[in-house]
Amino acid sequence: MIKVVLCGYGQMGKLLHAAISKRCDMETVMIVDSTNVKELYLRCPKVDLIIDFSHPYMLSLMQDYVKTSGCALLSGTTGYDGDQLHVLKQLSHQTRVMYSANYSLGIAVLLQAVKNITPILKNTFDMEIVELHHRHKQDAPSGTALSIKEAMDPHHQYSSVYGRYALNESREKEIGIHAVRGGNAAGEHHVLYLGDDETLELKHTANSRNIFVQGALTCAKWLMKQPNGYYTMEQMIKGE
Repeated sequence: MIKVVLCGYGQMGKLLHAAISKRCDMETVMIVDSTNVKELYLRCPKVDLIIDFSHPYMLSLMQDYVKTSGCALLSGTTGYDGDQLHVLKQLSHQTRVMYSANYSLGIAVLLQAVKNITPILKNTFDMEIVELHHRHKQDAPSGTALSIKEAMDPHHQYSSVYGRYALNESREKEIGIHAVRGGNAAGEHHVLYLGDDETLELKHTANSRNIFVQGALTCAKWLMKQPNGYYTMEQMIKGE
């Protein structure tokens, strides 16, 4: 039985809690947020795994507990800055850490496709990313859109243009990223390769947040079997 602490109790936290309650191999022993994180040390001196779908500021509140307890950490929180991503990687020296901005298997496959397609088309096609999410999503662009951009441009040779307005000069080496917010859309991502007289589009649509829940729990089971280190969904689907 994997003893789990859920960090954050928003839409994803509630869905994760419900899903874990139906399993026989995991149990939620505590739900934490910024108001009760100090109680974690008293109530749960030893747990196996923290699943964090909360807010970037929670990482600073959780990192000491992860260090001292040695529990694994699976994070799906988006909006981390460079320093916070560095903290995740530093924690992986002491325990098992997995981070993904999107725990959909389809998105993991999409990222692999982008890595394969971009080197072939990047010199003759323009590249754009468009993402759509519900009205309550706080960060823009989405973490998934930024992951797509990273897959397109791992060596950071292209500048990012966030939306377009006013008069645009002729484009150089750039990738456009556009965020749309409204309704209750779970998530939609379009990757566009725009050439002369032809367009290639890759699209992923999340019809329900349950795909992220099931993906995260599948990754959690896999993560618990790994040695200390920093892991991604790409490594899991490749069996590395």
